Amino acid sequence: MEEERITCACCGESILNDYYSCVGDDPVCSECEENECSTCECCGDLIYNSDVYGQDYDHCLCESCIHEYYVHCDECDDLIHRDDVYEYDDSYYCSQCYHEKTHVIRQYSYKPEPIFYGKGKRFLGVELEIDRGGKDSDNAWEILDIANDNKKHIYIKSDSSIDDGMEIVTHPMTLEYHLNSLNWEEILRAAVRMGYRSHQTSTCGLHVHVSRDSLGEDETEQDETISRILYFVEHHWLELVKFSRRTENSLNRWAARFGYEPTPKAILDKAKSYYGRYYAINLCNRHTIEFRLFRGTLKLNTLYATLQLVDKICETAMALDDDDLQALSWSEFVSRITEPQLIQYLKERRLYINEEINDEEDI
Repeated sequence: MEEERITCACCGESILNDYYSCVGDDPVCSECEENECSTCECCGDLIYNSDVYGQDYDHCLCESCIHEYYVHCDECDDLIHRDDVYEYDDSYYCSQCYHEKTHVIRQYSYKPEPIFYGKGKRFLGVELEIDRGGKDSDNAWEILDIANDNKKHIYIKSDSSIDDGMEIVTHPMTLEYHLNSLNWEEILRAAVRMGYRSHQTSTCGLHVHVSRDSLGEDETEQDETISRILYFVEHHWLELVKFSRRTENSLNRWAARFGYEPTPKAILDKAKSYYGRYYAINLCNRHTIEFRLFRGTLKLNTLYATLQLVDKICETAMALDDDDLQALSWSEFVSRITEPQLIQYLKERRLYINEEINDEEDI
């Protein structure tokens, strides 16, 4: 008796009844099963290769399973099983995107690899503390979206010194990049709209890091420049206190002075003998020095003026020798300033050659 045979639905060849598999109701021969078919990793059913879903995500799924058991991450578009989905704010996320989304406010110790923006050698990194608006992930995401614009200009950290806020930290940027390419105006406006304050708190500072490499060709030259920066700060302490908008008590706590010495080198030697970062100029970092004098602000001109002052102090310390710097008066220093934002701020603080101007309230 001749064995019953059927026709392969894929290649049309005749096959014995006991030697075929099925794709749905379609019989297929063993050769077509191997070359033209795959097995759904979810339900185990055999499917034609042309009907496989999820190949772009390294999955092999039938149509029924992908619609019933899988979704796409709303952030990275990866394919994820419903059992592995994280739901947040009416959206679906994979594990990595969920944790990035909900942990957008980094720990205080977070220090990513720096990304340098702008052309030049002197890079400035800003740490701006904002308070009273909440340690809120949604607020942080909005600020990041405004600032980053497909780049990584800033990140946001928590800070135990802040009651109900966070710290905005920039990657290193040239002064020109800060002024012309980072959208500080919209960042500050958004923070104010969200209820944050900086100047109008007792908790917030504005810290500016300066790259050591920009202060000299080698460590010896850099130390000489730093010594003159320290001397300038001590020699013009009263003017800088006024510029900083901080009280003496606040400075003593967060940005204390090293104390006056007759020469730049003597002040540097004293500073190197001290330990800790809570000084007006923090020397603890390997790649930067940190200006810690300034009170926080959400006023654009104040922020710009602060960056310009730091840059101008560094420029002056590099351009003058010890004798010329020691002889430099405050009025001579400000007479060399041409930056309009800095001039405006100096006038507001009554620090510009005795010229007064009405100023707006800081935020």
